[in-house]
Amino acid sequence: MTTMKEKVVSGDTTYVISEDDWPYEEEMLRNPHSMKHWQRYIDHLKNTKSLNLNTVFRRALEKLPGSYKLWSNYLCHRRGQLKMKRIDDKMYEDINNDYERALVFMHKMPRIWIEYSSFMTEQCYITRTRQVFDRALRALPITQHHRIWPLYLDFVSKHDISETAVRVFRRYLKLAPEDTEDYIEYLISIGRLDEAAIKLAYIVNQDDFVSKHGKSNHQLWNELCNLISKNPTKIKSLNVDAIIRGGLRRYTDQLGPLWNALADYYVRSGLFERARDIYEEAIQTVTTVRDFTQVFDAYAQFEELSLSKRMEDAANNPNPTAEDDIDLELRLARFEHLMDRRLLLLNSVMLRQNPHNVQEWHKRVRLYENQPHEIISTYMEAVQTVQPQLAVGKLHTLWVSFAKFYEANNQLDDARAVFEEATRVPYTKVDDLASVWCAWAEMEIDHGNFNGALKLMHRATAMPSRRVAYHDESETVQMRLYKSLKVWCLYADLEECYGTFRTCKAVYDKIVDLKIATPHIIMSYGLFLEEKNYFEEAFRAYEKGIALFKWPNVHDIWKRYLEKFLQRYGGEKLERTRDLFEQCLEHCPAKYVKTFYQLYAKFEEEHGLKSRVMSVYERATEKVPNEEKFTMFNIYIEKAADIYGIPKTRQIYEKAIDVLNEENTREMSLRFADMETKLGEVDRARAIYSHCSQICDPRVTSNFWQVWKDFEVKHGNEDTMREMLRIKRSVQAMYNTQINMMSAQMLNTATAVQSNEIPDAMRLLDSKSVPAEQGRILPPKDTISFVRGVTEGGNKISQVNNPDEIDIDIDEDDDNEDEAQMEEEVPVEKQLIPAQVFGGLRTNDDD
Repeated sequence: MTTMKEKVVSGDTTYVISEDDWPYEEEMLRNPHSMKHWQRYIDHLKNTKSLNLNTVFRRALEKLPGSYKLWSNYLCHRRGQLKMKRIDDKMYEDINNDYERALVFMHKMPRIWIEYSSFMTEQCYITRTRQVFDRALRALPITQHHRIWPLYLDFVSKHDISETAVRVFRRYLKLAPEDTEDYIEYLISIGRLDEAAIKLAYIVNQDDFVSKHGKSNHQLWNELCNLISKNPTKIKSLNVDAIIRGGLRRYTDQLGPLWNALADYYVRSGLFERARDIYEEAIQTVTTVRDFTQVFDAYAQFEELSLSKRMEDAANNPNPTAEDDIDLELRLARFEHLMDRRLLLLNSVMLRQNPHNVQEWHKRVRLYENQPHEIISTYMEAVQTVQPQLAVGKLHTLWVSFAKFYEANNQLDDARAVFEEATRVPYTKVDDLASVWCAWAEMEIDHGNFNGALKLMHRATAMPSRRVAYHDESETVQMRLYKSLKVWCLYADLEECYGTFRTCKAVYDKIVDLKIATPHIIMSYGLFLEEKNYFEEAFRAYEKGIALFKWPNVHDIWKRYLEKFLQRYGGEKLERTRDLFEQCLEHCPAKYVKTFYQLYAKFEEEHGLKSRVMSVYERATEKVPNEEKFTMFNIYIEKAADIYGIPKTRQIYEKAIDVLNEENTREMSLRFADMETKLGEVDRARAIYSHCSQICDPRVTSNFWQVWKDFEVKHGNEDTMREMLRIKRSVQAMYNTQINMMSAQMLNTATAVQSNEIPDAMRLLDSKSVPAEQGRILPPKDTISFVRGVTEGGNKISQVNNPDEIDIDIDEDDDNEDEAQMEEEVPVEKQLIPAQVFGGLRTNDDD
């Protein structure tokens, strides 16, 4: 059994030491100032859960009062003993005393201060806790204050000690002004809005202020405006009007919210008339539709609420006076007037954005409908404001509309004065000035002043003191107006209607001399001369136009010229007419020659020789585009048949077959063969079918083979039918061979690429020189030959059914012989019908 002894330690404190503790006590006697031995002793007591632990801690601290480790462990141990203790327990005060004793030696240790301050905050001793924080700030160096202030601020914010908290925040902001936003939030939370607004106004005026919450200066401005506008009675230290107007000058992209905030401030202050003035000022100064919409909606809502409030008061008042009724009507009229002005106010905003927008000025005039004085003022302001170089739209339309307004009100002198002033404006384009002159002349025409209109056009087209280029933008538009086609066209029309022949002709000649004429003007000039029976003058006008323009612009002039010339002279001047046609066709593009050749051929047919008609059509078949050659050959054949008879068309058919594409060639060949059949030339027709068959794949052009089959059934015999079937199989084999050759060549090429085997040049040359043998069809330009399969010994393995075969009653021996003959393949050169076939079948009638 372990024996126990009592021992008195440090004064009046007595405690029991167990036998296990004696070795540690002896160590302490030998080394009383050894931190290691005291820590070993303390750890031993912690493990044994001895009641002497506090006493040993105090003994150690008496020997080593400057040990931060001992004080920290001791205070942590003491706080751990507070578990399950009430807040008013005596032990709390004992621990406070321990902290005070520790701070005698550890007053430079921020951790001790932090723990003590937190411990005091838990006990809710406001004054003592504040004093601890103050002592900590005085004891610690300023570099350590950032560890104390968050606890201090959190402490004063938790309790209802606003005055103390404000003073603490003010002290803190001297050290950390970047945390002003936290102070402002606290002030707003406790209702001290005046000081909050002052601090917020201070930071928004600091250009170098950086928000810790990432807010921009603009956001801070909005917060300030919302704060001061919604609390006008609580904020007395700031000039709200000056502050918000300063924001209006600084943040021009947020004018709408700022104007609304200023107006809201006066509304909450009860100054309704002042608020109405602010709204009016806002809608007269904002420059964007978004800001205008925000201000106008707020203004309309304000007026509506004011009206509804007045109506409620009137309804609750049983005895309304005359002043109440007048005030109610005044508010209602003010609200209606505001809503009626919305479009006009919006138009003012658009014009403030860009005062040079012509379309917006026109809209403004339309908004002033039935208000002549306002319309005139608007036009005057518009023409004085819009600069020609900056105008968006056509400036001359403003001047013209202004003059037409006076014209509509029968003030012609004022309209002429406006036009006169409009002709002096330095427009950017000549066409604008020309439009003004034309509008002025049209006004004079509408009122019957034809001579005045002619004089205006004469003024407009007068030659300047020196000739200038039309596109020389360094010159004024007034100097370049004499080359304006719009003015000259109107001048020519006026001269035609109200002038003399001589003056009108002079105008057209002047247009041609200035080289500003168009094909339409040339034709109008010619038509005018023809109406006056000056046909040769008209033809000379057409020739001037032809000399001015090139193809294709000259197409309509040539067509009109030739038609009118033929209509005038007919067949009287053959050589001159032919010369005109030749001049026209000399440089005529293929796209337009068809019309002129047909006109030329018609002329020769009516007044010339038949041989010339055929010559014209032959030239036409050579000159027209490929897509029109088929049509032209049909016309050529039809005319040849009418003039010389059907046999003469053979040469035309042959030429057509040579030059047309495959599809048209097949159609032409069928017609040719049909014609020969009707003439009784069966052999000729068969030769044509045989010739055309080489471009007729049986799988695609089954119609051709059906026509040939019907022909042979009607006009042929067994031999010709078998020959037709043989040619059909031969042609089909030829097309199949081409397809198979392409497939095989592609396959061989792919195989050679995969195996890196490329045929040498000699092998290709040998393969191309393989002779044509019996039963083999050689492709013209490929290295792969198609060999028809034949069974050795003449034994038939299978019998092929030919769908085109016809049933003809013949003897069995002849049938076998013909079938054997049909099994043979003839070389390609025997299948193709040479060109001499047509010549060999000709008769004396062909010539």
